[in-house]
Amino acid sequence: MQNVVSFSDPAADPCRPDRTIALTRGVTRLFLDLGLAPLCEFRLANGRRADVAGVDRKGRFVIAEVKSCRADFEVDQKWPDYLDFCDQFYFAVDPDFPRELLPGTEGLIIADDYGAAIARAAEDRPLNAARRKAVMLRFARQAAAKSFAAPIDP
Repeated sequence: MQNVVSFSDPAADPCRPDRTIALTRGVTRLFLDLGLAPLCEFRLANGRRADVAGVDRKGRFVIAEVKSCRADFEVDQKWPDYLDFCDQFYFAVDPDFPRELLPGTEGLIIADDYGAAIARAAEDRPLNAARRKAVMLRFARQAAAKSFAAPIDP
């Protein structure tokens, strides 16, 4: 008999919003500790939405893609679409995540409900000046809009 997974079962659901929220909180705290100004759910010009983006005092952009479980990673393979919009890219997972699934070429953050740590440094992919300016403006507009809870078209 073949095992069938039902996505009506919350434990089998690849979208685990409770874990995603907790891991995002941990990554956000790490970004703050690293001197990055974090923004959750950052909309990129290509229509994708990064889980956590951060910018440092020099204008360097870092993106972390939060993966709450194996199924979340396996069904969502859009992460390469983020690489053109950041200087560094990380996967952020909890300590029990099967790390062998993740590409070894990208950075790795281990997170929990309270904090996070970098387990593998991300490759530096410096943005060109025009892209950096465009991403910076988009980041600033979205951050300002969130502070007033008024959605705007970035």
